[in-house]
Amino acid sequence: MDRQRLDKWLWHARIVKTRVDAAALVAKGRVRINGMRQTSPGHAVKADDVLTIVLDSRVRVLKITGFVDRRGDAAAGRAIYADLQTPPE
Repeated sequence: MDRQRLDKWLWHARIVKTRVDAAALVAKGRVRINGMRQTSPGHAVKADDVLTIVLDSRVRVLKITGFVDRRGDAAAGRAIYADLQTPPE
């Protein structure tokens, strides 16, 4: 698998609790792929894409490193992306 729907990837990575929440987040324009705002939940993402996601009052910048077929535990979710932000001091 070299591509996956954006809403499905957000759900598998455990960025949101449900796939419906993922689709709503994208539809509201709160997700950028490589700097370009995306409003289609079905948009395909690929490895090495950089996502900028606005969640409530914070922004997350994540680089896609892989895909999974099924949603797993939190550790499996963290394994498919790299966090590009430095931790706050």
